Amino acid sequence: MQLGKQSLLDTLTRHPKRIAGSLAVLLLGTGVTAFGVAPLAPDASDLPVHEIVEVVQALPGQSQVDALLDHQFNLYRTEVTRSSDTAETLLRRLNIDDAEAAAFMRIDGNARSLLIGRAGKTVTAETTDDQRLLKLSMRWATEDDTQFKRLVIARNGKAFTSRIESAPYSISTRMASGNIKSSLFAATDDANIPDAVATQMVTIFSGDIDFQRSLRKGDRFSVFYETLEADGESIKTGKVLSTEFVNNGKTFQAMWFNDSAQVANNKGPKGAYYSLDGQSLRKAYLASPVAFSRISSGFKMRFHPILQTWRNHLGVDYASPTGTPVRSIGDGVVDFAGVQNGFGNVIYINHKAGHTTVYAHLSRINVKRGERISQGQNIGAVGSTGWATGPHLHFEFRVNGHQKDPILLAQQSESIPLSAKSMPAFKQLAGMMRQQLQVANSIGQSRAE
Repeated sequence: MQLGKQSLLDTLTRHPKRIAGSLAVLLLGTGVTAFGVAPLAPDASDLPVHEIVEVVQALPGQSQVDALLDHQFNLYRTEVTRSSDTAETLLRRLNIDDAEAAAFMRIDGNARSLLIGRAGKTVTAETTDDQRLLKLSMRWATEDDTQFKRLVIARNGKAFTSRIESAPYSISTRMASGNIKSSLFAATDDANIPDAVATQMVTIFSGDIDFQRSLRKGDRFSVFYETLEADGESIKTGKVLSTEFVNNGKTFQAMWFNDSAQVANNKGPKGAYYSLDGQSLRKAYLASPVAFSRISSGFKMRFHPILQTWRNHLGVDYASPTGTPVRSIGDGVVDFAGVQNGFGNVIYINHKAGHTTVYAHLSRINVKRGERISQGQNIGAVGSTGWATGPHLHFEFRVNGHQKDPILLAQQSESIPLSAKSMPAFKQLAGMMRQQLQVANSIGQSRAE
């Protein structure tokens, strides 16, 4: 025991600072631990408990219920007319129970236009909560691309009034793209593109692409076009703003542009289509006298269905239903309009430089001899008069009396370049259109993959 005490004293003597530091650390650690577990609040079981009782008064609810019962609100519904509709059946589908409204629609001239004519008219109704008609409206397109018509039937007390208004369209832009698998119109249907837009695309590129014979599986297209809206409803297609068509690996692009210099000098229309490098796509001749149709017999040798012999077919036959509009492919003057041998009802139009076009087997002739004709003008309708086994248009292009392939001549005809004064504005717009078409093309290719 004595030896242990002596050893401890010797250690404290030799290392006083080390022993003091160790004791300080030990005491500090003990103090921190004590601080960490010390209680911060009194025990809840030691606190006093007080009970408070209050009386809650219910809010008066009957007045609120009465207000809700007295409140009236209007309902809005939309329907599409059917060919079998009467005033009663249309109102019934709109969930309207209003004998006075039905009686008015049966006798009012404006209101009867709802039920007369083609089906598919969109009708919007505003009604009370007890199914009485307050207001009914219908919109439809006209030949004017700036305004539409609106029929309004409105309740005025116990009576009804009707009126027809004109209102401006609102214009929005849509983009679409597609790929050719079987035919152009099948591809545009798959892409939800209106037929009017597809027909414009054919017209725009008809001088460069033979849509009757040159389309290939895998061809693709993109298009930006206007849609005309009436009260938020799209009811008509506007013009194509820009478009691209890739045919057999070759790319064609076009955009709508108003060449103000040509308009000011009365040298051109208000607007026209140009390639993105400024070349007009409006050529001297259209490629086809019908907007779009299947070629049933081309410019080649064929077995004549009536004469039963092989003969050189010196024109192009377009198989189309009777009544399909026929247009002049270029500016000119009517040289003959009447009946002629196997051609039946036929029209001859003289153009410049000894060029003559022939339109045969017509069911109707809309022009007369000596009349001046402009490119694209309606001159008649497809039929089966003369030596024809079925409704079609026989079309010829003659140069100094000799028949030539009309599609080749249309593609080779001259075009009008953009004026130098308008080129800066054109280039700026063309740059924007080029970017838009690149985006549309990339989206279309992604969908195809």
